[in-house]
Amino acid sequence: MKKIFIIHYSLFLALVASAQSPFISRVWEYCPAPGQFVNELPAYELGDDVNTMRLKAEEAIADDQRGMITLGGWGGYVLFGFDHMVPNIADKNDFIVLGNAFYSASGEEEEGRRGGSCEPGIVLVSYDANGNGQPDDAWYELAGSEYANKSTIHDYAVTYFRPDISHEATPSQVTPSLIDTTYIRWLDNHSAEGYLSQLSFHIQPYFPEWIEADSLTFTGARLPDNYRDLSGNGTNYVLYSYPWGYADNHPNTDQRAELDIDWAVNDDGTPANLPGIHFVKVYTAVHQQCGWIGETSTEIMGAIDLHCHTAVNNALSEPTEKAIYTITGVRVNEPLPHSVYILREGNRLELKIQK
Repeated sequence: MKKIFIIHYSLFLALVASAQSPFISRVWEYCPAPGQFVNELPAYELGDDVNTMRLKAEEAIADDQRGMITLGGWGGYVLFGFDHMVPNIADKNDFIVLGNAFYSASGEEEEGRRGGSCEPGIVLVSYDANGNGQPDDAWYELAGSEYANKSTIHDYAVTYFRPDISHEATPSQVTPSLIDTTYIRWLDNHSAEGYLSQLSFHIQPYFPEWIEADSLTFTGARLPDNYRDLSGNGTNYVLYSYPWGYADNHPNTDQRAELDIDWAVNDDGTPANLPGIHFVKVYTAVHQQCGWIGETSTEIMGAIDLHCHTAVNNALSEPTEKAIYTITGVRVNEPLPHSVYILREGNRLELKIQK
């Protein structure tokens, strides 16, 4: 009981603190797959290592900075957390991961899906069940619209290889901007292999410079390709949005970009029924190249707890003589049996235990 009390008291302090933020508080891990924006978003400098690049990613997307980081090709990821639990509120979307997706001005649609530049990232979430403030508990995928698609490959894996120092470029004879079509070799667990091309628009190294190993392996699920070459000659690629459930898949102002913790599933696809989440992991979900515009890579600009002000801040600042709140800041009529709750009388807050 003492351990439970300490955990709940920590949550109580987080609720009371006026500094509680609806935005990302920390980036725990940053490991992009090779891609055309890697070593640029954020910028690598000689001497940077895993931790300095993690901090650069944090500086870009934490709080309300609205900078941008790339996750590179399929599998590249970022892992971040909030300074509180994002509550899972029934029948409401709970948080949003900000990206740079946009719809085409010409309004292309395919089976009701808007076209433009939509580079979906799969989202996983974790609840701090052991209360240690570390992202070391179980992870749950948000089962987006393509989770049950027969073309989605679960348990997928790709290994990318750093180009040898003696590597010689193989320019495209058709597309001048593809200055090396055999640049980054990759191999997947379905016996397929190929290359990420290097583009004339981005001539910096595409393999993460701060990674000491000469190969990187990522695992996860691969969504079906979402691009179409509307020109038929490689000049007009359109990337179509999926209906719901992914990062960088709809513009940030579109409600379909919002995410619901109720979509979290166990490994067997059954609902996880999480009370809330503390940590989020996002990785690039499609493994495709689109000619002169290069590989598809999820970009991240931040994340927002959609309940932070309404479910916590507003509730605790609500003028009232006496009120009862759960530890997540939701007002209730009576405390639940054997629970820790917050009693408010005017401007006074007190932590209570219901026996």
